[in-house]
Amino acid sequence: MANILVVDDELGIRDLLSEILNDEGHQVELAENAAQARAARGRSRPDLVLLDIWMPDTDGVTLLKEWSSSGLLTMPVIMMSGHATIDTAVEATKIGAMAFLEKPITLQKLLKAVEQGLTKTAARKPATLNSSPAAHPADLTVEAVMTGGTLPPPVDLGPQATQSFLLEKPLRDARDEFEKAYFEFHLAKEGGSMTRVAEKTGLERTHLYRKLKQLGVDLTRGKRGV
Repeated sequence: MANILVVDDELGIRDLLSEILNDEGHQVELAENAAQARAARGRSRPDLVLLDIWMPDTDGVTLLKEWSSSGLLTMPVIMMSGHATIDTAVEATKIGAMAFLEKPITLQKLLKAVEQGLTKTAARKPATLNSSPAAHPADLTVEAVMTGGTLPPPVDLGPQATQSFLLEKPLRDARDEFEKAYFEFHLAKEGGSMTRVAEKTGLERTHLYRKLKQLGVDLTRGKRGV
């Protein structure tokens, strides 16, 4: 789990990004302008920032320069815009932005950029490996590295691990019931990470996200067990 700051003056964008990142198991703080972003940066020390370029008070590139010149650019920053030119994107990259996402942002590109950014954040933090034989470096997850290099505790998979089904139900109802239990099982097992569940189940993340919403899966179930 990481602490991610989303800075965008559009309420719809903030809500959408917050929902997606929360579903991935991250803590999300929102800011609608540069002033709120400065306060959040000093208060919560985010592991990663998603920063819009065009904002009413101070634009994102200017804020990025401000953080860079004052030594506050200690976290990966991903710039976002639907109207920026190539020159603007290049300028932001030269200042210190790690990536640029063009709006409308696809789910796949967003999660890939966030994953890459958090990998950089994890690499900056010293990892003290657990001395237990079970905590082999090859077994460490990204979350483990980010929290000091220890493996997460065993997860209680709940009753869905031994779920039984009534075969007298209509096929569609029975199938939906099975699929819901199946995805709840994997969400609990993977600590609520949509990325890892997608890898485990072989589904593209956008399709997986829609499937879970359709089935009414409680996306907070896995996070409560972490």
